[in-house]
Amino acid sequence: MSDITCSIPEFTCVSPAKLVKLLELREANHIEFCRIKNVLDEILQMHKTPELCEILQLLMDPTWVATGLKIDFETLVNECESTSGRIGEMISLDYERDQKLSSFPIVPSEFFEDMESSWKGRIKRIHIEEAFAEVEKAAEALSLAVTEDFVPILSRIKATTAPLGGPKGEILYAREHEAVWFKGKRFAPAVWAGTPGEKQIKQLKPALDSKGRKVGEEWFTTMKVEDALTRYHEAGAKAKTRVLELLRGLSSDLQAKINILVFSSMLLVIAKALFAHVSEGRRRKWVFPTLGESYRSKDVKPVNGENGMKIVGLSPYWLDVAEGSAVNNTVDMQSLFLLTGPNGGGKSSLLRSICAAALLGICGFMVPAESALIPHFDSIMLHMKSYDSPSDGKSSFQVEMSEIRSIVSGATKRSLVLVDEICRGTETAKGTCIAGSIVETLDTIGCLGIISTHLHGIFSLPLNTKNTVYKAMGTVYVDGQTKPTWKLMDGICRESLAFETAKKEGIPEIIIERAEDLYHSAYANEVLLGKNGTKLEQFCSTGFSSSDKSHPQSSSGKVEAVHKTGSTNRMEVLQKEVESAIIVICRKMLIELYKEEKTSEITDIHCVPIGAREQPPPSTIGVSCVYVILRPDRRLYVGQTDDLEGRVRAHRSKEGMQNTNFLYFTVPGKSLACQLETLLINQLPNQGFHLTNVADGKHRNFGTSNLALDGLAVCR
Repeated sequence: MSDITCSIPEFTCVSPAKLVKLLELREANHIEFCRIKNVLDEILQMHKTPELCEILQLLMDPTWVATGLKIDFETLVNECESTSGRIGEMISLDYERDQKLSSFPIVPSEFFEDMESSWKGRIKRIHIEEAFAEVEKAAEALSLAVTEDFVPILSRIKATTAPLGGPKGEILYAREHEAVWFKGKRFAPAVWAGTPGEKQIKQLKPALDSKGRKVGEEWFTTMKVEDALTRYHEAGAKAKTRVLELLRGLSSDLQAKINILVFSSMLLVIAKALFAHVSEGRRRKWVFPTLGESYRSKDVKPVNGENGMKIVGLSPYWLDVAEGSAVNNTVDMQSLFLLTGPNGGGKSSLLRSICAAALLGICGFMVPAESALIPHFDSIMLHMKSYDSPSDGKSSFQVEMSEIRSIVSGATKRSLVLVDEICRGTETAKGTCIAGSIVETLDTIGCLGIISTHLHGIFSLPLNTKNTVYKAMGTVYVDGQTKPTWKLMDGICRESLAFETAKKEGIPEIIIERAEDLYHSAYANEVLLGKNGTKLEQFCSTGFSSSDKSHPQSSSGKVEAVHKTGSTNRMEVLQKEVESAIIVICRKMLIELYKEEKTSEITDIHCVPIGAREQPPPSTIGVSCVYVILRPDRRLYVGQTDDLEGRVRAHRSKEGMQNTNFLYFTVPGKSLACQLETLLINQLPNQGFHLTNVADGKHRNFGTSNLALDGLAVCR
């Protein structure tokens, strides 16, 4: 997926459970049918694109596992095509503009918008032509009635209006009553003299609501207007009922295709997740791992580490390497690690990072590292801090022992076992012995893994281990203080930085001082009594300079099918013309650069289109691109970027640009991209194209308006 160069679908995601429910209850509306059609069309688009077709075939088995539906590839394609066609025959699509709302100058537009927007634009007009015609006739009759009965009154009012306190009147939409009425006061003449408008005033009567009550003192209507309103509402209700009948009928038809719809929807969900993972992985500079053999035997020694796990440049997955906030580690694991380190030294973060990398790797995902060799583990077991469970009547230590029992009983030589701060919830001496016995057991099993601990007495025990290796999180002594480096190293670290951590978290100084006194007193007594006989060397410094101040952060636990309409054909023609012009213009400059030996080879210009409901592939992330926007008004916009996906999203977020098409091509380096951008801005108008950003060609950052092939300005 990371090498895909063609544009990819938007991957419309529809909940399979919601889809089944809507179709069974026959409650799917126009929007849901459009989304279903988008799903089917995106499957068909993947099938028609060679690069995506291979991915589509590979996703069949994962979708089978996720849905429990076994569908043949050819059956899927054929059913998607027929079902999409069935929906397209019935549903009015977004680009179709043959169902405009009724509009008459004298009737408020809000009235027709409220009355007709609930059913127009749902079903193709050909299926409800009769209802359409009846609504249009009723709307025209309503407009005529309003014009004949209300307009003369308005003309009279305008002719007799006094500066202050004159008659007032207007034609308004009474939304609450779904009616168009006359609203006015003091418009009746004091003396009836047969002047224009008097006849219509005499026809007015107070407007009534649906219960026959008078609406107000200022609202009036006529019999003719009321009859026209009734006719219009009846025609609208009939049309709406017909639309609902057709939608429910389509729901019934699609119930027979429910397996195809569920399968297609789930496939796109999986595809979207995978493409999103690859895109984000490339942005974060993650890599695909090499999956090694996981067979481990006491009789077979690893050759060149092929049976172990080696991760170079491992970073915490919750940190962005590009931001420089992560400390990378190299983990070369051929056996069990017994890990020590100070508080805040990165032990837990390292375990989480290794667990995430191993899990991602064996699932075929990218891992947060520079390179990785990961075995096929049969299980990955992670134990972090335990909490008590009052509902089960268990203390935190009981919970920990229950989880450790599951690990020990389930671990094999093909397992990865990660235990953080083992036996932390009980008395130190016995806890240390339990921890030592667990280490011996895992060492005998022969699994890979890490057990971290603050129980330094474990190194004084006569452990019977053959493969366990001692590892530590490094520290460095700077300005009289010991500080963590968060780097994995060989050896043992006995420094806990407990006092420093307590002080940092605001424990009063008097408590810290007393604790230090008690510690030195107890430690001195142990030495005098000969209770501490360890002679292990403390490996606590890595040689890092005091300038290393990196700090880790803690983790918290449509595409529509191409429709052969006139506008689409015109856009395709424009796209081909622009593509041809780009290739001719850019190739001339690239040949000149090659002759001047400014480039080692001639860069091939390969334009890739991005359709109205498509997005750039992951391969464009971090790559310099020159792009051209094909606006709906046939004007062009030329730009360059290293983040094409973000730039496309930004342009489409603007009003009227949601379905804009793009053309782009990649180039080696931002400097060349800037040169080609400037060249196209200045040369495309000479080819008869209209640009919206011609002024950018004259900007100092883009070059000069008199740009020639041998005098290109370089954007630095």
